[in-house]
Amino acid sequence: MQTYKHLNDSVVLLNYHLVWIPKRRRKILIWPVAERLTHLLHEKCKELALEILAIEIQSDHVHLFVNALPRISPQDIVFRLKGYTARMIRKEFPHLLYLPSLWTNSYFVSTAGNVSSDTIRRYIEGHDTR
Repeated sequence: MQTYKHLNDSVVLLNYHLVWIPKRRRKILIWPVAERLTHLLHEKCKELALEILAIEIQSDHVHLFVNALPRISPQDIVFRLKGYTARMIRKEFPHLLYLPSLWTNSYFVSTAGNVSSDTIRRYIEGHDTR
């Protein structure tokens, strides 16, 4: 169970389940790209003061479950993560430059409280076994 964060003016517990896919759902997120993407997501989340609760990278999509402060919107989180990772991945893996863009413009976001957080975490961690 997660605890609520006590800020100067509020008490919060914001968990977001985020999912996004590569352009045309191409299966490009394989080793070593997936490994590097995981590292880049950890870097950027630390910079944005996001706590990664679970992460799963499949060959054609990314699941990310994060805890955030109310200072940054879910839309801005996705925008920054996708922008940063696209720039870095395409710079480091030139074979991905043939794509018009790495990620689609769309994404999925769902909020979760304390009760459903464990359910989402189990779903993401067990996703690769399905």
